[in-house]
Amino acid sequence: MPAIVAENISKTFRLGRVDVPVLRGASVEVAEGEWLAILGSSGSGKSTLLHLMGGLDRPDRGSGSITYFDDRPLDRMPVRTLDAFRNKTVGFVFQFYHLLPELSVVENVLLGAMIGRGRLGYAAARRSMVERAEGLLDGLGLADRRRARPITLSGGERQRVAVARALINDPPVILADEPTGNLDRANGDSLLESFSALHGDGRTLIMVTHDDAVAARADRVVSMYDGRLSAGSGR
Repeated sequence: MPAIVAENISKTFRLGRVDVPVLRGASVEVAEGEWLAILGSSGSGKSTLLHLMGGLDRPDRGSGSITYFDDRPLDRMPVRTLDAFRNKTVGFVFQFYHLLPELSVVENVLLGAMIGRGRLGYAAARRSMVERAEGLLDGLGLADRRRARPITLSGGERQRVAVARALINDPPVILADEPTGNLDRANGDSLLESFSALHGDGRTLIMVTHDDAVAARADRVVSMYDGRLSAGSGR
């Protein structure tokens, strides 16, 4: 059974008086536990599709649907339901990290747990969640950086913090947007090894990239061009 189905997705942005179509009927199915790479050049629409698949945005009205685990399409979920679903089901890893500079590393990792539980719920679960956050950081080689501020970290360290943050609620799906785009080859390879471990744990992983070598690590690669997806190929 597919974990995620995106069917006939279109997305147009309005820039001033001009409509700019970015996705033009993109469709893809992702199997549960699969590692899918979406390969494409800048401007091809791959990041837009990933954001839609994660519920960060909605497709054009009437253009199609994105469905998880044979449940209701994301675009039909009320906002609060979608927020809760996204918090528990999807972990995001972004190219530019999006860490809050005023928070420590461990506090950044804990954000998803705080948001998902609310103030009282998080207070009751705080000890176990801090232990989980610290365990994730330890597993990613950041045991000695827990109390550091993001500004003091290297690019590779920041991206590993972003991975830990994505995992704090133990989501079954990980969406990664150009995760190696700001890393040198050594740090990029290290991050991909972490993704391989997540994939080995049974998580569904969708990664967009412009790098053929990075895409080759996935189970299957689909190419995006002019807002549409190819059928793809597997290893």
